[in-house]
Amino acid sequence: MKRFEGKKVVITGGAGGIGSTTGELFVKEGAHVLLVDLNEKDLQKVVKKINNPNVHYFTADVSNEAQVKAYAEKAKELFGHVDIFFNNAGIEGKVFPLEDYPTELYKKVIDINVNGIYYGLKYIFPLMKITGKGGSVIITSSVAGLKGTANILPYVTSKHAVIGMMRSAALEGAPHKIRVNTVNPAPIDNRMMRSLEEGFAPGKAEEAKKAFEQGIPLGRYGTNEDVAKLVLFLASDDSAFITGTVNPVDGGMTA
Repeated sequence: MKRFEGKKVVITGGAGGIGSTTGELFVKEGAHVLLVDLNEKDLQKVVKKINNPNVHYFTADVSNEAQVKAYAEKAKELFGHVDIFFNNAGIEGKVFPLEDYPTELYKKVIDINVNGIYYGLKYIFPLMKITGKGGSVIITSSVAGLKGTANILPYVTSKHAVIGMMRSAALEGAPHKIRVNTVNPAPIDNRMMRSLEEGFAPGKAEEAKKAFEQGIPLGRYGTNEDVAKLVLFLASDDSAFITGTVNPVDGGMTA
């Protein structure tokens, strides 16, 4: 029997590198998956790639509470309840000194990376209580949630904030057998890091990448699969006694 046979999964940021890879692994393991993201065309590409009748998609802006409620309602319509919630959607913002950071962009980063996580918890938690068996919530934070980094203050702030949110949610979820944990990736070899590399070193992104890699003891960026495999572990019964924890997947970067 597959590890997640029949399990009902919701993934936000489902069209991005980490979200889509995680969705694909869940489906291979027998899960029914709802991918949520802002861009319908990107979601359709992911669904076509996965090519399985058990994957569905829904377009939503996670910073909009009404749209979060709508994707939760879609999950209930499709599945009846939710077993696993990968609360993953987020943006990096731009690279600016704090005094130059555009206020509207700061608000957007916080809106998506913090409020979007909260709204997801608010509307998916009730769907995890329906069966009485609980479930697992995995929130994407970052190594940026564990230490400071200059010139990306809103992103760092947001990733610290969701760790506090996770800890409170874990305590509230425990009586209902709902576990809540964060994953905290180091630089991952995907679109987000291409954006940050260019932001930190305009026109010299490859040099920025080498500098980032030098700060990782294992000497390389992580992959989408590195993160996805940790998410599946935290979603599985193998982690049944793990809740309220911060889980770096960072090649030793925070050691």
